[in-house]
Amino acid sequence: MPKTESVRARVEARVEANLKIEAEAVFGALGLTPTEAITLFYRQVALHHDLPFPARIPNDSTQAAIRDALTGKNLTEWPDLEALKAAHR
Repeated sequence: MPKTESVRARVEARVEANLKIEAEAVFGALGLTPTEAITLFYRQVALHHDLPFPARIPNDSTQAAIRDALTGKNLTEWPDLEALKAAHR
């Protein structure tokens, strides 16, 4: 199929430099150029009529847990993985 349309992001759609570097490293490891990765994303959206990954708004409990984790509240530290597993048996 001929390529006849362009997809352009407005200036406001800029991404963080580190995000771009990390994503493009993954694309490279997969043998994809950024253009091919964007095309793949569009093909998956068109094929599934949805995003090709789950996109959910976290419920109140999850949002509270995220806030706590980001602010360091209500956290429990474990010396190692085995101690954590033992506490939850």
